[in-house]
Amino acid sequence: MSQSSSLQGVQVVSLAINLPGPLAAARLRALGATVTKIEPPAGDPLRAVAPTWYDELTVGQRVVTLDLKDPADRAVAARELSRADLMLTAMRPSALVKLGLDELTAANPHLSHIEIVGHDGIAAEQPGHDLTYQALHGTLQPPTMPTVPVADLLGAERAVSAALLALRVAAESGVGHRERVVLEQAAADAGAAVRHGLMGAGAPLGGAHPGYRIYSSSDGHVALAALEPHFWERARAGLGVEGTQEELEQPRIDSRSTVDGECAYCSQENHGTRSIMIGFGQTVMLEL
Repeated sequence: MSQSSSLQGVQVVSLAINLPGPLAAARLRALGATVTKIEPPAGDPLRAVAPTWYDELTVGQRVVTLDLKDPADRAVAARELSRADLMLTAMRPSALVKLGLDELTAANPHLSHIEIVGHDGIAAEQPGHDLTYQALHGTLQPPTMPTVPVADLLGAERAVSAALLALRVAAESGVGHRERVVLEQAAADAGAAVRHGLMGAGAPLGGAHPGYRIYSSSDGHVALAALEPHFWERARAGLGVEGTQEELEQPRIDSRSTVDGECAYCSQENHGTRSIMIGFGQTVMLEL
């Protein structure tokens, strides 16, 4: 994650576990904030299921284990929050109250609070995870499991935006500001691409355009992303086809591995060629 000093001097205390909160905290740390991560005695579940990602997200942070139900540990948390500019949480509202975090916030009027929740309104206490948020808003293709936690990732970025807003408001008013980030709403916005017919089966970015599809190859699959008319024209010329899906499904492309084995993206310049075909671990290079 690229580093910046924009938030130098800002103190953040994160009590958020799992994925959206740690992602947001890592981004704030990358922007220059000092982050203290408070974990429960059981630790952050993310560490158990994805230890390398956990390590990556907590680089440069001070990690403290505290039991907020214990008076002594609660006093330590209170001291941490008294010195902080921003508190980041990710739990249901009732859990926030049960742990006394609402009281700790009230005792520190300068403290801003970014509250990540799954749902809002009358459903605020309803539990959920990225999978159920995506299922609710049409971003899944059952029975295939998602490969990217879309709601969690979008929610994390929204939490960062909310944090920057809160810090700006607090700087102007002298009083901490509170923002709620709702993961289900993030999934709803992601699902707009499906609701409005841009993506999904038969949609323009869902395979209807032959220049924007995934095709089988002799050694896996190739993603063709030549959507713009001038790229599509050059791709057809380079492949020697009129441009129908049936033509492109015929075996005709020789691919070679990329130098680093990673997926390239569709406008990468490489040794005088433009890569408009993206493979999973391979890139087909066309002279355009």
